[in-house]
Amino acid sequence: MRTSTHFSPRRRWTLACVIAGALAGTAGSAMAADAFPSRPVTVFTAFAPGSGPDAVLRLVADKLGKRWSQRVLVENRPGGGGFIAIEAAKRAPADGYTLLQLDSEHLAALPLLYKSRGFDTLKAFEPVAILFRTPFLIAVPATSGWKSMADLAAAAKAKPLTYGSWGVGSRGHLGAEQLEMLTGTAMQHVPFREVSQLYMSVAADDVSWAFGTIPSSQGSYKAGKIRYLAVAATKRLPQFPDVPTVTEAGGPTGLEVNSFVVLVAPRGLPPAVRDRINADVRGVIAETDIQARFDTFAFETLGWSPQEIERQAGIKAKTYGELVARKHISLE
Repeated sequence: MRTSTHFSPRRRWTLACVIAGALAGTAGSAMAADAFPSRPVTVFTAFAPGSGPDAVLRLVADKLGKRWSQRVLVENRPGGGGFIAIEAAKRAPADGYTLLQLDSEHLAALPLLYKSRGFDTLKAFEPVAILFRTPFLIAVPATSGWKSMADLAAAAKAKPLTYGSWGVGSRGHLGAEQLEMLTGTAMQHVPFREVSQLYMSVAADDVSWAFGTIPSSQGSYKAGKIRYLAVAATKRLPQFPDVPTVTEAGGPTGLEVNSFVVLVAPRGLPPAVRDRINADVRGVIAETDIQARFDTFAFETLGWSPQEIERQAGIKAKTYGELVARKHISLE
């Protein structure tokens, strides 16, 4: 028995339009990737000129410009908890010509710290490429009598200690909150407006300790004014093989304090354009001179896809949510 399907002229026309639209969409996406970029690209950054993320971004932007035969402009918009840079980028078309450099705290902590704004970074922006991940070390005055993390925890239990960071809700602040929670201690947070002032205050013992990255604290370290008690990572850094991990130094097991820095774009970016940018960023980061710079600062190269970046941000958001709720931390 044979069956036949009869389509009316109107239905045949509708199906033809659907098929043509699908094919046009696929072709359009491919054409968008082939054509991108046909004009200069602007990258806004929430970081100040001269900072570690800014230095990396400028290297990457220069190399991308050469690959693309187009200018890649870096616009620094620090301040406002990241919102100044976010506002500059979020209303741009989702076409790849406007990108934004943020860190994992902008992605995962910002919505928790500014709840009344109802802003969710990952609803407004989508990850495009990861630049690097950086570990944090615990810096103490060079004159400190503490020899281990066990000494720091014991001192914190004996009397209230102070610690510094570069702002409420920063990774240095939230990392210290995590250390407090894991050691059953309570310490006083002292936020600083300038990172340079923070480590000068640690050196002078105005605050007892602070988390720091290599680029942010190396000036005081090289001057012999601070020393590193431990690194909040699962393994030692090749750059400082004599500095133990927090666990090795008698602190809580497995404490990891790090931050990753990414490029994002307004939601709705054509997948082909996103993939093109991702592949080219990964390509330039793999180049020898950038890897040499990364090695200097213990920046870690990661092969995360945009989807993995979003997943990792979700993991951090869960941790930060617990820490923020614990002490009702807010920037409002």
